[in-house]
Amino acid sequence: CIATMALVNVVNMVVLDNPTNFRNPFQFEITFECLQELEDDLEWKVVYVGSAEDMTADQILDEILVGPVPVGVNKFVLQADAPDPASIPNADILGVTVVLVTCSYKEREFIRIGYYVNNEYADPYDPEVGPPSPLDIKKVVRTILADKPRVTRFNIPWDGAEEEKGPPPQQEAEGDVSMEVADDDDGLAGAVDYSGEEDEEGGDDDGEIDLEMELPNE
Repeated sequence: CIATMALVNVVNMVVLDNPTNFRNPFQFEITFECLQELEDDLEWKVVYVGSAEDMTADQILDEILVGPVPVGVNKFVLQADAPDPASIPNADILGVTVVLVTCSYKEREFIRIGYYVNNEYADPYDPEVGPPSPLDIKKVVRTILADKPRVTRFNIPWDGAEEEKGPPPQQEAEGDVSMEVADDDDGLAGAVDYSGEEDEEGGDDDGEIDLEMELPNE
């Protein structure tokens, strides 16, 4: 069965105010193309992964509805408050984590864009002792790896189309958000695997953050 063509395509995403202080809001300048008039709004969501081992630490930073959406190319800035550090395990505030930007139509997610985030303590400290405790969150600097997004697209039924069983979600290797999804399986051979399983060399990926993880319940 042929999958329904997406009526909305994200063609570019720019991370603004990066690097920045941990407490500052996330800002993403999103450009997307709408191919025909939509019956409903688009729902955009920003999710911060608080811990690789505890999904309850994930935080939905913002949810907004965008609409009515005009046909053509559209651009807007999606801003979301910083995560609440009190809801993040102390051991997971510093280091590498993930922020996800998703878009859904009629409660069906059709694209997910994930960025790795590195939080570092600005003041020097003895690595053997670790940063001061309690952590001074004002001295934590957040850096998003803006040039290495991971994009996953999902086939969903759009207006006037019956639900069809299309191919599985297609994940693009790191690079430009505007990368085209391959039409065949061979084109996906180079896609990065975020399953969290051990790699071919037997490396241990325990604790690795999965960009295809389920989103926290609202």
